[in-house]
Amino acid sequence: MPVVLSRLGFRDTQRATADLAVLGDCSDDLVTQIASVADPDTCLASLARIAEADGGCERLVGLLESDDELRLRLLIVLGTSEALGDFLARHPEYVTDVAADELLRRPATLDEYRAWMLQATDSASLRVQYHRALLRIAARDLTAVTSFVESSGELADLAIATLDAALRIVAAEEPKSDAARLAIMAMGKTGGHELNYVSDVDVIFVYEPAEGADDTEAMNVATRMASAVMRLCREHTREGTIWEVDANLRPEGKNGPLVRSLNSHVAYYEKWASTWEFQALLKARYAAGDEDLAQRYLDALSPMVWSASNRPNFVADVRAMRKRVVDNIPHADRDRQLKLGSGGLRDVEFAVQMLQLVHGRGDTELRSPTTLLALHALTEGGYVGRRDGAALEDAYEFLRTLEHRIQLFRLKRTHIVPEDPEDLRRIGRSMGYRHSPVDSLVKEWQAHRRVVSRLHEKLFYRPLLDAVASLPTEGLRLTQSAAEQRLAALGFVDPVGAMKHIEALTSGVSRRAAIQQSLLPAMLAWFAESPDPDGGLLAFRTISEELGESHWYLRKLRDEGVGAEQLARLLSSSKYVTGLIVRAPDVVALLGDDAELVPHDLDRLSTEMELAARRHSVPDAAVRAIRRVRRRELARVAMADVLGLLDIAAVGEALTAINTATLQATLAVAMTAYEQEKGPLAVRMAIVLMGRLGGHETGYGSDADVMFVHEPLEGVADADASKCALWIAQKLRQQLGAAGDDPPLQVDADLRPEGKNGPLVRSLSSYAAYYEKWSDTWEAQALLRADAAVGDPDLCRRFTELIDPLRYPEGGLSESQVREIRRIKARVDAERLPRGANPNTHLKLGRGGLADIEWTAQLLQLEYAHEHPALRTTRTIAAIDAAAEAGLLDRGDADILIESWRMVSRIRNGVVLLRAKSAESMVEAPDDRAGLAHLIGDGADRFEELMDRYLKITRQARKVVERVFWD
Repeated sequence: MPVVLSRLGFRDTQRATADLAVLGDCSDDLVTQIASVADPDTCLASLARIAEADGGCERLVGLLESDDELRLRLLIVLGTSEALGDFLARHPEYVTDVAADELLRRPATLDEYRAWMLQATDSASLRVQYHRALLRIAARDLTAVTSFVESSGELADLAIATLDAALRIVAAEEPKSDAARLAIMAMGKTGGHELNYVSDVDVIFVYEPAEGADDTEAMNVATRMASAVMRLCREHTREGTIWEVDANLRPEGKNGPLVRSLNSHVAYYEKWASTWEFQALLKARYAAGDEDLAQRYLDALSPMVWSASNRPNFVADVRAMRKRVVDNIPHADRDRQLKLGSGGLRDVEFAVQMLQLVHGRGDTELRSPTTLLALHALTEGGYVGRRDGAALEDAYEFLRTLEHRIQLFRLKRTHIVPEDPEDLRRIGRSMGYRHSPVDSLVKEWQAHRRVVSRLHEKLFYRPLLDAVASLPTEGLRLTQSAAEQRLAALGFVDPVGAMKHIEALTSGVSRRAAIQQSLLPAMLAWFAESPDPDGGLLAFRTISEELGESHWYLRKLRDEGVGAEQLARLLSSSKYVTGLIVRAPDVVALLGDDAELVPHDLDRLSTEMELAARRHSVPDAAVRAIRRVRRRELARVAMADVLGLLDIAAVGEALTAINTATLQATLAVAMTAYEQEKGPLAVRMAIVLMGRLGGHETGYGSDADVMFVHEPLEGVADADASKCALWIAQKLRQQLGAAGDDPPLQVDADLRPEGKNGPLVRSLSSYAAYYEKWSDTWEAQALLRADAAVGDPDLCRRFTELIDPLRYPEGGLSESQVREIRRIKARVDAERLPRGANPNTHLKLGRGGLADIEWTAQLLQLEYAHEHPALRTTRTIAAIDAAAEAGLLDRGDADILIESWRMVSRIRNGVVLLRAKSAESMVEAPDDRAGLAHLIGDGADRFEELMDRYLKITRQARKVVERVFWD
């Protein structure tokens, strides 16, 4: 016998032999039929337990041998669901529930389920009635009497009837139930007629006082009854549990009251509701309690649902909600998450619901709460291509059926595809895969995931192309008006203009148009994820027209999905980057390979710029070549920054290297120009980098703060040397600051001795004389950022030796010098903050802003750098770290200062990237706020979150400054 059983497919032949002994004299046909079900071992074990519970095998075996239909249904159910076998082992008298009668030949109706469940009078009988009904649904489902749509609809109706029965049981036990009218609204899959075998049942409770009743008492009664219904359904008893009743879709979620009056619901949705809450209401329907109150609830809120797509950032909000769901999936489960993972059920449901909300406002045929029925209506209405609609319908039905088979075995709520081969074998056989069930199931599952992932994007965007270009339509009838409506929902401010751009890009039969037709659905999706999709699409059209039929460009778009996605993100997020790309589209070639976006170091930049300059004998042409290299490198850094590949310190170093190399190469050109126009050189020259440039903290909006130093060549008079140096400095500033296609570099020498009133250039000896006689404390502070890095190396070295004793004074600062620094800082705070500026949000001079942090670091350097060499740095973060290492600053305080400095610096850079112009205060315009949060949000989905974080860290930084700087 064990050999025969093994050949038939039983896995545990010893257990199977014992179970067959319990059943007694079974025919070979019966054993063979048991072996044919999804899990023969489980089926046989359940039959043995049912027989034992029934007091013997005679009745059960007699039924199996005499009733072919009962035998078929029972064996298939027991071979698929161990949990239903457990139920029948507790209640063998209900085996005949799967016998052939009218209710097993068609789906039961909601009214029939209500009548069935009303036979229950307490918790135990409620569970028994529920599981008897569940047994019948499974029998119809597993024997293909009902379709997936019908079975999931039955499960939803059974849940509603169970809520109805539970409420009646609770109301009978509540002495004051007459004080309140209570309605239970079904939400989610229950409301959508598409429930799983095991799922939380989403509800919302609505109440009103009965006529003449006190509102407070009515609310208390309604709350007690709602709580009791939830408790009754979730309690674990000998008869098991039913399911959790989840009321978290109510206004304010877990933090809101469990029950609300109808007026309170309406007021909440009118004033406070988020987009996803209207999306959830799409599936609301009456479940139990006061039906008139439920209908008034639906009548009041339904119009709001169908106007939700007009809300600002509608699609972005829906997508953000979807992204949060995905982000919350444990990493280990992502590839096996049937519901929430990529290519899963939620992707289908979100895509269908977005299309419903956009087009259902004007087309009432699209308002079905059931996913597959809504998808069918979208296809019939021409909003989804027939081939795509059919493919998505097949994928969704497969994934939901797989979900049902997974849950049926133990009646446990799960959406994870198991890894155990035995589990996969059972599930695969239950779904009809008899040959290699594990491999066949997994292959089919992965294929449907890929279909869903592809169509999730295509469903929303591809029809936009079909509406404007002469493309095969697959029966699609998306009108110009509907296409514009869809673009508006995506966030396009000018949908008519967007349609023209799409038409220009995709029309015709050229190779470029064919590639754009294939690519644009994805590009539109990426544009729509940003706050400025209009700008992104316009820039993309401009670049595409500029590059025309360039083979490398078309190949990059066609073959490098990462490069195309990066381009879309850049064009729709940053006007600064867009400007650089539009002026020099060839930088698009850098995208798609992160290695190409790594900033070049100073040596490489200097070499490239010098070689570029040498190709031109005319100085102005040579500087234009240098500036072209600078433009390309600015694009490289800015693109890497927007794409999240660089932190703020790396950006500062990279921009400093670019500007330093630019100054170095242009100084050489200016000196050559002097020789061409004026004769032999009279000086050696050096350029001292100052301010943010000297601190290696250059931002996109920073000028190049410098001081010019010269030294006469041997035998040259001081006056002649000064004239030569002045000519060269002026020439350099003029060439780099001139307007043109390439971004200018404004060279600012106002930090030189005597400021604007002093000479533009000085000799090294003149600097020495000045600092010896006239230097003030603030100038020593400014020299903390001086980096003599350009020009004659020996002159740079000697200048550094000259200023070191000033900026790192032996013995530190006197008390009077410390008071002077504090006095100047107080004056800066009082006088330089622009009129009307908010001191809490001014990025440089505001509370905990850059000035606060940098002055604090510089005071510590002036006081203690003579003792601690690590403080002798021009970089702010390095100075703060060195102060903490030396014990001059608490490590926690240092981290706060660094975090605030980084955040404020990122915001300053972010504003320039966003708008292509700088701002000293936090942005105020709504579009700028949304754009800034998108660009540098650090995980913040909205500007409010970014602003809260900014205010918090700058407030903390200010407290540190008050202790360290002002103490």
